Amino acid sequence: MHHDLQIFDGDALVAAAAARFVATQARQAADEHSTFTFAVSGGHTPWAMFAELAHEPMPWEHVVIYQVDERIAPREDPDRNLTHLLDALGSAPARVVAMPVEDDDLDGAADRYAALLPERFDLVHLGLGPDGHTASLVPDDPVLEVTDRLVAPTGGEYQGRRRMTLTYPALARADQLLWLITGADKAAPLQRLMASDTTIPAGRVTARASLIIADRAACP
Repeated sequence: MHHDLQIFDGDALVAAAAARFVATQARQAADEHSTFTFAVSGGHTPWAMFAELAHEPMPWEHVVIYQVDERIAPREDPDRNLTHLLDALGSAPARVVAMPVEDDDLDGAADRYAALLPERFDLVHLGLGPDGHTASLVPDDPVLEVTDRLVAPTGGEYQGRRRMTLTYPALARADQLLWLITGADKAAPLQRLMASDTTIPAGRVTARASLIIADRAACP
């Protein structure tokens, strides 16, 4: 698929540009249909973006945030994306729909979460790993081949944790993708993403529109 690309000098400018984009999308969605549905991945870059959003005119009372992926860990565990997301939001009155990863029945929990997803996401944020993964769609995991479910647990552990993740069909519900990509270790996978290389997990994501905001280190 086609990706628009914006390049900035350093993480701070990437986070600020992303915050401006998110705020614009949020205001537009709130004006058009009262709710801004926003799915957020884990990683350090989105938390910097949320910090910058504090300086933007955001219609927080109209914002509903979903998780793109989550580590299987107890609530408030520092490994949890939710822990960092809630810290980043602070007192902002957005509604957060958390993945129920504490449930012993992960398949059942994934199905319940899927039932909560909107028919369309106004915006889905994604990152990109040095190995080409995005969300918790990691190389060689059986979850890559899931086409009949919107949410699924991964088949194995990745960096010490099993995960729950939106699948490709769920990500395809995005009206707009926002990729935040920083660091020289992302240069090779970013080139492959831009080329729609489907041999990496990120290259198999499709949506109506896609914007990549990257730092110069990732774009040699």
